[in-house]
Amino acid sequence: MGNLFALIRPKHWTKNLFVFLPLFFAGELGNKDLLANCLLAFVAFSFVASAIYCINDILEIEEDSKHPKKRYRPIASGAVSIRTAIIICVVLVVLAFSIIYLLSQTNMWQQIFILVCYFVLNILYCFLLKMIAIIDVMIIAKGFVLRILMGGSATNIELTHWIIIMTFLLTLFIGFAKRRDDLVIQKNNGTVLRKNTNRYNLEFINQVLCLLGGITIVCYIMYTVSPEVIERFNSPHIYLTTIFVLGGIVRYLQLALVYERTGSPTEILLKDRFIQSGLLLWILSFYLIIYLNE
Repeated sequence: MGNLFALIRPKHWTKNLFVFLPLFFAGELGNKDLLANCLLAFVAFSFVASAIYCINDILEIEEDSKHPKKRYRPIASGAVSIRTAIIICVVLVVLAFSIIYLLSQTNMWQQIFILVCYFVLNILYCFLLKMIAIIDVMIIAKGFVLRILMGGSATNIELTHWIIIMTFLLTLFIGFAKRRDDLVIQKNNGTVLRKNTNRYNLEFINQVLCLLGGITIVCYIMYTVSPEVIERFNSPHIYLTTIFVLGGIVRYLQLALVYERTGSPTEILLKDRFIQSGLLLWILSFYLIIYLNE
């Protein structure tokens, strides 16, 4: 069972918490019906994501076997057979779409369409798009945008352009940081982990990270001082939350450029106290502004 759980990677379901962002920013976390719909969307999206992990691990057995950490994955290590992985993948996909079809009470077909888009996009990524430099990272970032769209559809909350832009920029930044980790491993032991790694180099990645980090911070500041945002939240103090975003991005740059450990964003989120503290304070500050600002 441990190997099966490792195959579907439940700890990576934290990425799917993006589904809850529209509900949070709309001030509707206390709405039990919308929260239940959002939870169903979260579970369905998590199952589809886990199915993609199964497909990806099957296709990348050779590459994973050379990776210092990924070689311990269930399929690469031989702990789980390819046949078993395929069966689990099919079951997860069926469960995901069944949950939305049978239980969702809001925009069912729209949610199914978003799940199909995510699934097809990632299938294309696994077979082809991951070999195209820059496009590979953009596909990952688009996956997070689809998570946001899923949350908006499940709760029938209209999304602003701000949340979509910020989600895309932030996940693009993290995606390139992850590519940097592959380059560092290749530089240290000579192992080529991805077929498109030779289309990147550390100088290029470093400049892209600094560029995206700066753009993300500027975009966030523009968001916090936007008249429409101030009016929506009925507070002129949104800009104060910039300190947490700035600290988080600079910390991530430090992990990438100084400590050279940005291989798994999920592990960083679960282990780095600095980023955890900043994220919690950011969430708390918005909670106070949205839910306690009468």
